[in-house]
Amino acid sequence: MSKHKLSFCGRCGGKNSQIIPEGDNRLRAVCDVCGDIQYQNPRIITGCLPIYQQQVLLCKRAIEPRKGLWTLPGGFMELGETMAEGARRETWEEACARVSIRQLYTSFDVIHTGHVSLFFLADLDKPEFAAGLESEDVQLFSESQIPWEALAFSTITKTLQHYFKDRVANNYPLHRETILPSSRYS
Repeated sequence: MSKHKLSFCGRCGGKNSQIIPEGDNRLRAVCDVCGDIQYQNPRIITGCLPIYQQQVLLCKRAIEPRKGLWTLPGGFMELGETMAEGARRETWEEACARVSIRQLYTSFDVIHTGHVSLFFLADLDKPEFAAGLESEDVQLFSESQIPWEALAFSTITKTLQHYFKDRVANNYPLHRETILPSSRYS
């Protein structure tokens, strides 16, 4: 569900009305002038869970939302890239780190914010990293060092919890969940 209604047409600038278009099943913003339907679709966030010798790489956010809290490197997927390419790019931009993608690891439907968050299990090729423009700090953490109370989003907490549980069994299945509005820092 979108938080924002599109008041004006992106094509001609005319006023939009909320109607159910013919052949559709939900309210949409439809231009009163040209009839164009203004679709609002979820945004894809893609990122990595970079691993280096039993440690995970986390970034301390230098931007809002959740500035000053820790996260996995990730961000919005761009047009013209695959999910894995976006995750690799975001890891480079935020942590100046090169990774090798293993597999898609977690998938979260965050319906109330209009996001789908995808994290890939990845190997940090070398312990070489630095804070990018959107990070205050970047560090490797062992499980006992994770700043659990200072993690930025519930998707990060859940991804790390899955990883440390799965690591014991050396089995890393794909985890899929829906994040509800009551989740801490959705």
